[in-house]
This record gives sequence, C-alpha cells and structure tokens, in this order.
Amino acid sequence: MRMFSTVLLCLLTTTFVLSPRIAVAQEPNASSAETRRLSVTDAVGLALEHNLGVKVARVNPELQDLSIAALRAAWAPSLTSSFGQSHTDAPASSFLSGGDEKTTDTRLTTSVGVQQSLGWGGSSYSIGWDNSRSTTTNSFSNFSPQVNSSLNFSFVQPLLKNFSIDNVRQQIEIGRNNRSNSDLDLEASIVGTTRSVRNAYWELSYAIEALEVQRQSLDLARESLQNNRARVKIGTMAPIDIVEAEAEVAQREEAVIVAEAAIDRTEDTLRALIYDPAMRGFWTVKIEPTDRPPFVPTSVDVDSAVSNALDRRTDLLQARKTLESSNVDIRYLRNQTLPEINAKVDYGVTGIGGSQSIRGPGNGFIGPVIGTEIRPFSTVLNDLFANDFPAWTVALNFTYPLGNSQPESNLAKARIQHSQSQTQLRNQQLQVSTQVRDAARSLTTNQKRVASTRASRGLQERRLDAEERKFAAGQSTSFFVFQAQRDLAVAQNNELRAILDYNKSRVDFEAIQRAPLAGGF
Repeated sequence: MRMFSTVLLCLLTTTFVLSPRIAVAQEPNASSAETRRLSVTDAVGLALEHNLGVKVARVNPELQDLSIAALRAAWAPSLTSSFGQSHTDAPASSFLSGGDEKTTDTRLTTSVGVQQSLGWGGSSYSIGWDNSRSTTTNSFSNFSPQVNSSLNFSFVQPLLKNFSIDNVRQQIEIGRNNRSNSDLDLEASIVGTTRSVRNAYWELSYAIEALEVQRQSLDLARESLQNNRARVKIGTMAPIDIVEAEAEVAQREEAVIVAEAAIDRTEDTLRALIYDPAMRGFWTVKIEPTDRPPFVPTSVDVDSAVSNALDRRTDLLQARKTLESSNVDIRYLRNQTLPEINAKVDYGVTGIGGSQSIRGPGNGFIGPVIGTEIRPFSTVLNDLFANDFPAWTVALNFTYPLGNSQPESNLAKARIQHSQSQTQLRNQQLQVSTQVRDAARSLTTNQKRVASTRASRGLQERRLDAEERKFAAGQSTSFFVFQAQRDLAVAQNNELRAILDYNKSRVDFEAIQRAPLAGGF
C-alpha cells in the first residue's frame, strides 16, 4: 500500500508539473456551452479588436482632428452678399432742396464680396463689388435713374501684435499638441489593456492548475480514508480514526469547490477584457487557455529600464506636450503685450451711368435740361475695369494701452504656471524612476521565489513519502499523514503562485516602461 501511494503521488505530481494543459472541470450544463481554446497571443489580439476601453480611446484622435479642422476654418474664405431697396420722401426745406414740396428718392443696392484671414502674418483681405440703381425727383441731380458700380480691395497687415502669432494660430498649435496627447492616451490604453489581458490569462491558467492541486489533495485524502476503513475492518486501527479521515475529506472537498469558483471568477474577468458584450453567448462561452505561465529566468538591467521609461512613458510625453502648449501660450501672451501697429491698404475703382441730363446755359447757376444721354451698364463696367476713376488709401494705425494691461497680467500668470509645470515634470520623472526600480525589484524577488518554492515542494513530497512509510510501519498516525498531505498541497500551490507572480511581474516590468499602471490585473 505504501508503494502504491508513492507511485500515485509521483504520477499526480508529474502530471501537475509537466502537463502543458489541465482540463477544466465541466459544470453540469457546460456540455452545451461553446469552448474556445486561446493562447495568450490570441487573447491579446481579441482584446485589441473588441475591448470597449480601447474602442473609446480610438475615437479621441478623430475628435481632435475635427477640433483642429474647426479651428482652421477661421482661415477659409467667406462669401458675402446683400440685397436692399429703399424709398425716401423728403420735404423741401429751401429752394436748394431740388423740389417745390418734396423730393422722392428710391434706391436698389446689391453687393457681393469675399473676405479671408490668412494663416501667415495675421493678415486679412476683403474684396467687394457693389452695384446700385437709384431714382430721384431732385432737379439738381444729373442722373435719374442713376447706376453706380464700384470694386473695392482692402488689405490689413499687423506689424507687431498678432504678426508672429495670433489667437487662431495659438489654438491650432495647442490643438496639435492635444492631438498628440490623444494618440498617447490610445497607446496607454493599448498597453494597459494588453497588460490586463496577459495577467488575467495567467490568473485563469493558475486557477485551473490550482484546482488540479486541490483535486490531487482530495484524492490522497480519499485514498487514506479508504485505507483506514480497511484497517478498521481487520482490527489494526480504531474506528475513531475514520472520523478524522472523513473530516479531512470534507475539508478538501470545500477547497475544490472554492477553486472551481475561482476559475469562474477569473474567466469572467478575462471574458470582459477580450470579448464584445454584444456578441452571442458572451456569458456562456468557455475559455480554455492553451498556454501555461512559463518560467524563463531573465537578467534585469534597471538603469536601462529607467532610461527607457524616461524616454517612452506616455504620461511623461504628455507632460512634455503640455509644456509645449504652455510655451505657445507664453509666446501668444507676450505678443499680445506689443503695440498694435497695422498697415492698411484700400484701393477701389468706380463707374457711373444711367440717364444723364444735358443742361443748356442758364440765367442762374444751373441751366435748364435740354436733353438726355443714356450711359448703359456696359459703359459703367468699362469705366470700372478701365480704372478710369481710381481711389486709394494707405494708412498706418497705432494702438497701445496706457498702464498695466490684461495681457501683461496673463503673461505673468502663464510664466508662473510654466515654471510649476516644469517642477511637476521633474517630480513625475522621479516617480517614474521609483516605479520602474520597484517593478524590477519585484521581478527579481519573484524569480528567486520560484526557486525557493520549487525546492520546498520537492521537500514536502519527500516528507509525505516518509510519513506514509512510517504510517505503514506503525510508527506514525494518520494525523501526521494528513498534515503532510496538506503541506504538500500548500507547497504545490505556492510554487504555482510564485510562477504566476513572476510572469505578472514580467508583464508589469515591460508595461511600466511604456505607460503608467492602472489598478486591477
């Protein structure tokens, strides 16, 4: 019997240590559920495709692109047009009013134009084409109806304030930094999700193997109970010893139940990370890991890892982008403290036509109308484009506030905030270095734990074998055998946990060099 127990224990231990996959105990209704066998690489790929958090993070860069496009719309040309009609009756107030009792004026106006702010130098221009047709009863007017057309061009160029940067360019530069930060948010989400999936996958694999350990321990207890009953029948053991064995079996059955619940719990965690809740059978599909947590000892280069984290960590890159945005604010506010000096050029041409009154010599200062001459609209346009009646203006406008201005106060505030952000970045770099060093320390510690727990498990196997030999020879009791069995199960579970913690610390060590670690797996 002693040899049978030893052989059985060796077989169970070999199965636990060497088997690449442990079958999951099926629930009563599990036979009808779909089972998907996944490697850790498959699980990560599914998460990057279906994880809701990653999907949300992928939208943010698109939103930032739309925000930048909305800001750049300020540089798009605008088409303007208007149409108006007016009628005025004015009472005659003197003999120069042009009528005996009143004068009547009607006017029809149309205009079309283009105006645009340019993206360079803060300049802007406008082009307008105005047309009107008017009639009047004023006897002093030479045209009735009268047709007017004018073409006007205006250009404004800031020379100091708003020349190198203005509000639109400030917001666009900040928007580009925000766009980069949204990309970094997406990268951090991918890194965090990958870490969570890998750790959850190893947790599920561990839970499955931990269940097998508990089942092995339960089998040993049942075997001892069966042996004790046989000894009681032949009179070599007291019946009270059966009670102790039955209690041990009941306790280990409870441990199996708890281990089975742990599988369901870790499976739900992994399911929520890698599948879309809208998929058919989301809660019923079973996940069967095909990979075991490997143990491959690695050397840890702490200095290289810290340097890599300081260069690549998404939160540090975002902090640097925030500093760049702060520099943009300072440039803009410094520019706003300069005097406002704008050069303005206006140029226009005009033409006139309609029904022109021809006057003869008069007795007074105005002669009588002796005929009319029609100047059609084509003649008006000819005057316009021939540049017969040009008008231009060149001006230099200067504005400067006296005393303390709001831009100066805002500039002082922005400089203080920029200094504060620089200090926060240095503090953040210190925290990152500490986190990476701690992650490296955990990786080294867990690597040593594997060797220690593996040695402990081997010693517990030898101890159990010795207790069984002594019990078979009548030199020990079932209490010590059960104690050795429990200690072996604990040692096996500790070895599994050490390997799991080692793999999780490797995942964390790689992830913490790229992004801050969130809670959870």
